[in-house]
Amino acid sequence: MSFRVANKKYSSASEHEGLQDVDYGDYSLILHPEHRIRGVKHIPRRSAPTHINCPHYASDPKRNTHAGSDTQQEAIISLGSEDETRLRRAAKLAAATLKFAAGLIRPGITTEAIDERLHWFIVENNAYPSPLNYLGFPKSCCTSVNNIVAHGIPDDREVEPGDIINVDVTVYLDGYHGDTSRTFLVEDVDDQGKELVGVTQEALELAIGICGPDVPFKRIGEYIDKFVRAREMSVVRALTGHGIGREFHCRPWIVHHGNEEPGVMKLGHCFTIEPAIIQGSNPSVWEFLDGWTVATESGARSAQAEHMVLITENGAEVLTR
Repeated sequence: MSFRVANKKYSSASEHEGLQDVDYGDYSLILHPEHRIRGVKHIPRRSAPTHINCPHYASDPKRNTHAGSDTQQEAIISLGSEDETRLRRAAKLAAATLKFAAGLIRPGITTEAIDERLHWFIVENNAYPSPLNYLGFPKSCCTSVNNIVAHGIPDDREVEPGDIINVDVTVYLDGYHGDTSRTFLVEDVDDQGKELVGVTQEALELAIGICGPDVPFKRIGEYIDKFVRAREMSVVRALTGHGIGREFHCRPWIVHHGNEEPGVMKLGHCFTIEPAIIQGSNPSVWEFLDGWTVATESGARSAQAEHMVLITENGAEVLTR
């Protein structure tokens, strides 16, 4: 799950004038709901059994503050400690949850049904679905289809052949969060869609490959941006990766486009890399009235892929393979 910035619209088309828009392909456009209801209080939500250890925001609205302002902590742990063991367990369960999600995705299933199945899979593994009630988010995972970039709220729309769908899962287990996502192809996806998803996955792996002790964080965005631009696609700038561990979102913030952010990777740093890539040269996005769903301004498709990375003596280890 991406860190959500305060600005609800970001546009920098002038920086991308040298690129030409591509043929976006054949797919269903996800439109703003006709009911035009602001917020998500009207959306039903599930609950976790009382024996599940929940994060602080699950039941205490006073501590449910804006992402990024609720903590000044940094996601860095002592390698070889019990904390590392717990962090790895949470990441492993997140990976298992995403694998379970992969087996659910097929034409005809609703994103609400996917959410329900994932909710109970997580709970049955004695964990809490981290997105549920985080800043009021009403569901246990995010499902972002076609032109939805991130934070798609599961609903009664049925998955269609030709869709691409990102499922973003985060679990809270024994005091630690595990976070990962992937964009799946749903039967007969056109070549443009397949290329988008492939480039997004390649960009993630490229970024992971350059991580290690003393590497500047800005290298991540530099490598991703250069790789994506060369393929006439663009990197979403309104969302970032983030530190993760005891807190869902905290420092370091991971910028996925070219930047001059300070800071270097240290032993024990744990963070997500989760680039969201859009077809064509326009990286602009906008937010639905629900306050969560982020869509492309152009109507082009977007794909996202995410892993948790731990910096060790040997470089960078992906905890959510």
